Amino acid sequence: YPDYAAAVAREVAEGRADRGIVLCGSGVGAAVAASKVRGVRAAVCHDVYSAGQGVEHDDMNVLCLGGRIVGPAVLPALVTSFLDATFTGEERHARRLAKVNQLEAGEWPDSVPEPPSGDAR
Repeated sequence: YPDYAAAVAREVAEGRADRGIVLCGSGVGAAVAASKVRGVRAAVCHDVYSAGQGVEHDDMNVLCLGGRIVGPAVLPALVTSFLDATFTGEERHARRLAKVNQLEAGEWPDSVPEPPSGDAR
């Protein structure tokens, strides 16, 4: 699976695909491998809410599925939720994504500020 996850991730990172979907037994290994490609935000999602919310809030661009976890009855709904979702661009989501991009670029600060009460950064 790392070979295929990397191939899909590169297609997304290099702009030849807007999004990608990869499978392995649990989805975890595929997510780990795909996330190593700069510009890829891959996540394992085994429920419809996370598949859509991952795009809406975190601009997830690779969906990773577990072939031993997700059954054929749920699979179409997961894929549809992922593909139909769009990044909201809301200020709080854009701020979080900018931090993720900083982390990927190795520019993360040495210390992390305490979050204000009630603000999940």
